[in-house]
Amino acid sequence: MLRAPLDAWLRLWNGDYTRAPGIISPEFTVHAALLDGGDGSGIHGADGLAAWIAQTRAAFPDPRFSLQTEPLIAGHRASVRWTATGTYAGGFPGAEAEPGTRVTFTGTDTLRIENGKFAEYWLNSDTLQLLTQLRAL
Repeated sequence: MLRAPLDAWLRLWNGDYTRAPGIISPEFTVHAALLDGGDGSGIHGADGLAAWIAQTRAAFPDPRFSLQTEPLIAGHRASVRWTATGTYAGGFPGAEAEPGTRVTFTGTDTLRIENGKFAEYWLNSDTLQLLTQLRAL
């Protein structure tokens, strides 16, 4: 039941924003510790998620998200472990890494589906790994 939406979720993070309206509920909410200190509560719906992904991709214009393992699916929830690899474009506050630096970091997405669309998202990413590579600590 969730495999096709999870495939579309991965394509969305890899830059295919056309996927968002088909898989993201208008009531979609994010729970995450964001790099800017926010908690994700300001990100809502397909447009909000696509804008947040685009903002992330601005600092790393070529990120490639791939799954590390098969998703865990239970009822209306799924969890996926991913790896992101990309090239730093520069401009991250406090980062001393040179533009062009290759970075790799990992994370886990936990998603709840309702009425065939993702309604809630919990993100746990290894920001320490990312910030270390950007020399932002």
